[in-house]
Amino acid sequence: MTKPKLVVVGNGMAGIRTVEELLALAPDRYDITVFGAEPHPNYNRILLSPVLAGEQTFDQIVLNPLSWYSDNHITLHLGKNIAKIDRVRRVVISDDGLEESYDRLLLATGSTPFILPIPGKDLNGVISYRDIYDTEAMIAAAKVKKHAVVIGGGLLGLEAANGLMLRGMEVSVVHLGDWLLDKQLDITAGKLLQDSLIDRGLKFLMGQSTAAILGNEAGEVVGVRFKDGSELATDLVVMAVGIRPNTKLAEAAGLFCKNGIVVSDALQSYDPRIYAVGECVNHRGVAYGLVAPLFEMAKVAANHLALMGYGQYKGSVLSTKLKVTGIDLFSAGDFMGGDECDEIVLSDPAGGIYKKLVIKDDKLVGACLYGDTTDGAWYFKLLREGRSISDLRDSLMFGESSVGDSGVQGQSRAGAMQDKDEVCGCNGVCKGTIVSAIKEKGLFTVDDVKKHTKAASSCGSCTGLVEQILMNTLGTNFQESPKTKAICGCTDHTHAQVRQAIRQHKLVSHAEVYEFMEWRTPSGCATCRPAVNYYMLSTWPKEAVDDPQSRFVNERVHANIQKDGTFSVIPQMKGGVTNAAELRRIADVADKYAVPLVKVTGGQRIDLLGIKKEDLVNVWADLGMQSGHAYGKSIRTVKTCVGSEFCRFGTQNSTQMGIDLETMLANMWSPHKVKLAVSGCPRNCAESGIKDVGIIAVDSGWELYVGGNGGIKTEVAQFFTKVKTADEVKEYSGAFLQLYREEAYYLDRTVHYIARVGLDYIKQKIIDDEANRKALFERLLYSLEGLRDPWAERINGKARQEFIPIKVLA
Repeated sequence: MTKPKLVVVGNGMAGIRTVEELLALAPDRYDITVFGAEPHPNYNRILLSPVLAGEQTFDQIVLNPLSWYSDNHITLHLGKNIAKIDRVRRVVISDDGLEESYDRLLLATGSTPFILPIPGKDLNGVISYRDIYDTEAMIAAAKVKKHAVVIGGGLLGLEAANGLMLRGMEVSVVHLGDWLLDKQLDITAGKLLQDSLIDRGLKFLMGQSTAAILGNEAGEVVGVRFKDGSELATDLVVMAVGIRPNTKLAEAAGLFCKNGIVVSDALQSYDPRIYAVGECVNHRGVAYGLVAPLFEMAKVAANHLALMGYGQYKGSVLSTKLKVTGIDLFSAGDFMGGDECDEIVLSDPAGGIYKKLVIKDDKLVGACLYGDTTDGAWYFKLLREGRSISDLRDSLMFGESSVGDSGVQGQSRAGAMQDKDEVCGCNGVCKGTIVSAIKEKGLFTVDDVKKHTKAASSCGSCTGLVEQILMNTLGTNFQESPKTKAICGCTDHTHAQVRQAIRQHKLVSHAEVYEFMEWRTPSGCATCRPAVNYYMLSTWPKEAVDDPQSRFVNERVHANIQKDGTFSVIPQMKGGVTNAAELRRIADVADKYAVPLVKVTGGQRIDLLGIKKEDLVNVWADLGMQSGHAYGKSIRTVKTCVGSEFCRFGTQNSTQMGIDLETMLANMWSPHKVKLAVSGCPRNCAESGIKDVGIIAVDSGWELYVGGNGGIKTEVAQFFTKVKTADEVKEYSGAFLQLYREEAYYLDRTVHYIARVGLDYIKQKIIDDEANRKALFERLLYSLEGLRDPWAERINGKARQEFIPIKVLA
């Protein structure tokens, strides 16, 4: 019997998600044909920004590879634009004349970028930001152009600006509104975001309206003119001022359109054979531009295409969880508030945290979070359910774990969630769905969960939560499973399996590891060799054979390589403390070697930039100081404030604590760089809240925080424990770092390790288990005992050949 034919116009996220839902409900119902105007399989448009920023490749954001279409017997036409729908004959016709008949037609034509109708909009060098073609055009432009103007301070505009800046361009953002993301954030959060982005190097022109784009005789962009008459020189303009539903095809076919293809609650157009989903749709007067509503539409449309006929799409309650250049943002409901509403506000500009909760009639009606969005899903749940929060009001600001809903104070976010609670807002996946899939389908990895449930497969902000659910459901099997990702292409073994084999079989050289574990490439590769080297050294200190050629160049020569091939030298200044003699020696070295730049770093050290490789050993000898380890996967700095010795607010001697910690941890290698900070009082001048280990002095002792990260993606450290004495600070922080050294995967920061195993697990190993804590601390001290300063060793002649220019050796 011949199957009815389903034709899908649009190979994007909404259309293909509908097909996936349909295949799950009725896999043999239709012969399916998909037309995609782009020459690519379905990819994740949400992740175009990391591609622009150079953090991911296009292949990494493909959602459905070509094999998926063939495996599901789907006919795919790539690079074919449908030009006409003949509703009488029930056929679609492409630009090149290809005809395909349909019994049911699904339109998922998406949206088009809005281009300001101003002079110069068609000049060479004016780009929109919507698809991979635009992204690749910006990447190409950044290689030859120096200045960019991004028009639009919304999400796409900011991501475009950040990506171009990371590719070396000087970027100015022009925004008509008074603050950034004015549809998603209130003015306070918007201003905080702007200040943070200014610190990162972006420039802003707020309240400006663009009048024209200026060009030269060759038709190339040379500048932008504003309505106040001012001008700004540039050679690239990115338009990111909004989107419009793409209804051109539907309108030409006579379908009713009004700011989108008008559809019913069944996602049917006025022609009952034609359905529509995604950004091209107008449902109950609303056109949605976020991914979560699109996927909700997909589920309902698939239900009706499968002839089940009971699904209803009644619109979406919107929340927005964004990640703008590494800064977490969340908003939902009426976050602007008003005269009839109460507001609870927590504002810590120095710590990069702002939270506003809007309450009306004892119900949460809006939330705006900046910097810490951990409880965004919980707030959204309260808002959507409309439940009374009168019994939660006093603790509402401090999140779900503080109010006892789970019955367990302070447990991990995953452990506190109920099965019905939403984990992935983009795809509407709840915890129970993930747990059931893990148990029933034998899932062991985040990639497995993505494949079977779609959780964490869109924006990725819930990946850490998915990892915690895996850990809570599987226990140690999650870490040790043979199904987890291989360390590299040289082997099928995982990071966990390699560590386990090195530990159980006392493998102390690369040759032993590769032979015992039957490496496909006998000598390994640039990906696995550094990881294996670290795993051996951290597991068998004083016995494993360190292989310098298995380290990155920075760690081989103990200095940071710069883009011109020279190196930077940062000597150790424990706790940021120095003296006149050291400063004189630094000044003398700067003169003697004509150092181009002497700079104070963010970690309270002095950086000498532009040192030639052949001069490094002599520079170290003249400095007479130890290595600051600013170049390796190692202890970096312990930042301090002046503390109680000088500051009138100081409660403890934070400077001495920083010196003691840096002395204790000297020469420590780790899975990734490790930064510490010690603040002498809760004012936190040393920025302890965004360090791998942060220590904050209080009147009665010290508070310890772990898992902070001030890098590309800022992570606020989590409260770990409170101790009374300086010795306890060393023991608890040392035990945490040793557990991280022994269990984290190579190149995992502490925040990634904590996200994988859960903070509760770490507390059990260290806070609850005194014997284990002391054993961890002792192993740390043992591994560091007797390690020599690498600069001193090389001054004495070690690895001399590394610093001799190749032309001299020849």
